[in-house]
Amino acid sequence: MLTVRAPATSANLGSGFDVFGVALGTPADVVRVERAPKTTISVTGAGSEYIPEDPAQNTVGAVADALDAPARIHIDKGVRPSSGLGSSAASAAAAAVALNDLYDRGYTREELVPIAAEGEALVSGEAHADNVAPSLLGGFTIATDDGVTQVDAQIPVVACLPETAVSTRDARDVIPDSAALEDVVDTVGNAATLTVGMTRNDPDLVGRGMEDAIVTPKRTSLIDGYEQVRTAALDAGATGVTVSGAGPGVLAVCHQHDQRAVASAMLEAFEAVGIDSRAYQTRVGEGARLYRE
Repeated sequence: MLTVRAPATSANLGSGFDVFGVALGTPADVVRVERAPKTTISVTGAGSEYIPEDPAQNTVGAVADALDAPARIHIDKGVRPSSGLGSSAASAAAAAVALNDLYDRGYTREELVPIAAEGEALVSGEAHADNVAPSLLGGFTIATDDGVTQVDAQIPVVACLPETAVSTRDARDVIPDSAALEDVVDTVGNAATLTVGMTRNDPDLVGRGMEDAIVTPKRTSLIDGYEQVRTAALDAGATGVTVSGAGPGVLAVCHQHDQRAVASAMLEAFEAVGIDSRAYQTRVGEGARLYRE
């Protein structure tokens, strides 16, 4: 039996829609695999009641098919579905690493990115790599059609997850079909600033670079209390705040010494609008880790 722990992720980071992503230290999915004549899947953990165990409908089943690696697969969910924290990507990344090793397929982590992304297509309708790339590789990733660039950043963050859900498909439906030139220019500048900040491990630059006037404002309308939470986090010392992935998770970048205050402020702001939430005080961290049993 092989076990893989794959981290939650946050994609987009405001200015890097469908391109940027980071691996989070916590939470994570744990996937265990054993060889079998055909693929079977069992699921436990956070939101497991909402996750299909039919391999044809599960992201992990798609990965097993792509690798031609049938197995008994158990998924222990630490990343709640419909959270904006890359739940399906964590499972897909973990399965890709585990099955690649179990069947000695010989793929590198970078080569596993498009394979794991095929599982994402079951959730969003398209094979996006912005979540699976950081879950596989760790750190900060830039995923494009030409491949993935990775930076071993270690930026402190708070990921605050309200007890609400946003469908990935719904979140894509609100994206505008066009944007004003000045908004595009601003977003490109912010994305460049964020990238430099990641290479320098500079939370101030990263926070500044998360600003986005094109996609994020449309998605915030799907998250009750977002503006209150954003304001509270910034007042508590966050250097930048944005929607995590498709939402409803909210990601705040901060300095280490402000992390506890930022987390408390975000929890209190959600509570003030009648929404329970959970805050993960974590940082940009490592990718999927393989354990042999």
